Amino acid sequence: MPTVRLRSLVLALAASVTLVLPVRAASLEELVAAVVRIKTYINPDGQTVQSLGRQREGSGIVIDEDGLILTIGYLMVEAHAAEVTINEGRTVAATVVGYDHETGFGILRTLQPLKIKPLAFGRSADVSVNDPVLIASGGGPNMVGPARVAAKREFAGSWEYLLDEAIFTAPPHPAWSGAALISREGKLLGVGSLIVGDARGDGGGTPGNMFVPIERLPPILGDLIADGHVAGPGRPWLGVAADDVRGRLIVGRVTPDSPAEKAGIRKGDEIVGVAGQAPRSLPDFYRKIWATGAAGATVPLDVEQGGAKRRIDVKSINRLDNLKLKSTL
Repeated sequence: MPTVRLRSLVLALAASVTLVLPVRAASLEELVAAVVRIKTYINPDGQTVQSLGRQREGSGIVIDEDGLILTIGYLMVEAHAAEVTINEGRTVAATVVGYDHETGFGILRTLQPLKIKPLAFGRSADVSVNDPVLIASGGGPNMVGPARVAAKREFAGSWEYLLDEAIFTAPPHPAWSGAALISREGKLLGVGSLIVGDARGDGGGTPGNMFVPIERLPPILGDLIADGHVAGPGRPWLGVAADDVRGRLIVGRVTPDSPAEKAGIRKGDEIVGVAGQAPRSLPDFYRKIWATGAAGATVPLDVEQGGAKRRIDVKSINRLDNLKLKSTL
């Protein structure tokens, strides 16, 4: 589709969802200038190479005057180098600043000033289901798409990841990784993480995207900039990727060299309890693990393995201890 026609279509669709930009936002180009493209190069020995690759591309969002870039963490975790391309086509080298497993956020910083106005933070609490929003990925106005908030609800990922409330939008944006979710006031609401098959969560099969709310960033940003990670021991991490299969928690993957693998947890095991308490769901399973203490706590898992139930004590660690991170992290 020609560029002019595509841009006209984007603007027409934006108007169709009654998107109202602030009076001082002179143009769509100015609004999305802070959404850039990023490319990262991953440590070849990294634990995430097999699942995510050695080179990763997506979007990032300029959040300060000195070239600080917010993105979704899986794009840059275990990276040894990165580059940022602004919408005018200029590419600038960037360094890895920090990563947080609990939120999923990653931070980079360009080695040269970008001279781009940062995208102001909004509050996801200020948007409701069915409100119009924009989704912007790096590449300028042609990479902007209108959407509506489909749901605001809990999200659990099989990689020991849980958000008490995530933002789901529909229809899906094709370049969601690290994309900016922008309110009708022109402010950042969240960072793109996933494409999902049921954005509304009602079983209706409405495809869409999941975003991590921006409110999760300010409390940890200082730590990420200063130390590359959030202060403290962190939550206990086992290295178990479990799937909820018709109400049963089945181990789909065990991370190599993880506490779970070392303890004897295997793919196909069914998790039936944590310290004798049966988890009601994947989120409940995580909360029961985290209730055992901070990283380093021993987590007693009850599993069905080979037709027999057994107790396996797993000595947890901080997730960061299993990753090949730069010394700055």
